[in-house]
Amino acid sequence: MIVNSFDEWSSLKEVIVGSPINYEAQDLELSFKLFFHDVAYSSFCYPSYGKSGQENTITIEKDSCIKKVNKQYLEELAEDVDELVKTLEKLEVKVHRPISLNRALEFKTPYWESTCIPALNVRDQAIIFGNEILETPPQVRARYFENDLLKPIFYNYFYQGARWTTMPKPIMTDYSFDTSYVSGQNTPAIEEVYTQKESEFDIGYEMMFDAAQCIRFGKDVLVNVATKNHLLSFKWLERHFENKFRFHMLHQFADNHIDSIIIPLKPGKLLLRNPKFLDQLPAALQKWDIIYPPEPTDNIFPQYESDDLILTTKYIDLNVLSIDEDKVIVNSLFPELIKTLEKNGFTPIPVQHRHRRIFGGGFHCFTLDTVREGSLDDYFT
Repeated sequence: MIVNSFDEWSSLKEVIVGSPINYEAQDLELSFKLFFHDVAYSSFCYPSYGKSGQENTITIEKDSCIKKVNKQYLEELAEDVDELVKTLEKLEVKVHRPISLNRALEFKTPYWESTCIPALNVRDQAIIFGNEILETPPQVRARYFENDLLKPIFYNYFYQGARWTTMPKPIMTDYSFDTSYVSGQNTPAIEEVYTQKESEFDIGYEMMFDAAQCIRFGKDVLVNVATKNHLLSFKWLERHFENKFRFHMLHQFADNHIDSIIIPLKPGKLLLRNPKFLDQLPAALQKWDIIYPPEPTDNIFPQYESDDLILTTKYIDLNVLSIDEDKVIVNSLFPELIKTLEKNGFTPIPVQHRHRRIFGGGFHCFTLDTVREGSLDDYFT
């Protein structure tokens, strides 16, 4: 089928589900620390201070270290993703899968080096606007070539008539990053954890932006902008699409992604993390029926070791995936959310996802909906 997706709730026909294969480590360098700034200060790894020797940490240079992922978590993640795929297929949704990363792929640009991670959170660096595939510029260096693992799928859609655009790729020297959002908000400030190095290739702030900072409502698109990197990307989106879409800037709504804060479930009904976010939404959305989920408790998450790297907040289970205006895939480990959705007229489809806080994503993150039945409608008037 031809690519077609304008919103988050229309009847889902085709989807890409990410692959966890070989998600064995995280490279804790500058871009990772900025993106996951809440864990940049964890005690198990302060490479810039020369601390090492932890069992799961390997210091590779002054400003970076590799954090290995527990193999049991990875095995259980693979089981849960397989169950998600089976559930989608039972719902008669066509599932596409990226190329599996069957071995570690180290790479080097003229400016820095890293190791590729698999295409698991496929929502992060690609988004569908109508019949156009849009690849967004990475914010984490290890993800620079991640979308190459999706190219066979994108080419197939291109052959069927899809438009395909890639936003300008950043050079990603240290001074490409706007650190102001996180600097000084934690102790120590980010500069104390990682000193930015000057480079002859510095060009100033660049477009760096994830597709998961966008939530689509047909003609209207919410866009979280927290840094100058994001602002450049927002301006690019407005110019590229001209008047086809209305992009609404949410200024520092969050640090990056917003799909575990706000998810539209159908026209007129919105899942919102808590009331403090309501006033930041466009006036038209504030008139919708707002569903506030129950507060997640610690007992719905696995118990981890002190040196395990937690990448998400406890609200990650709000990262649900709508199959249509009735059915919603939701984590079976959060029964209180299931009950809330049922009370509001939805049919939850429970699927287990254990290690969502370790691997940085829920069902919305793990999927890229490429074909839905929706159209360019105006839901804000």
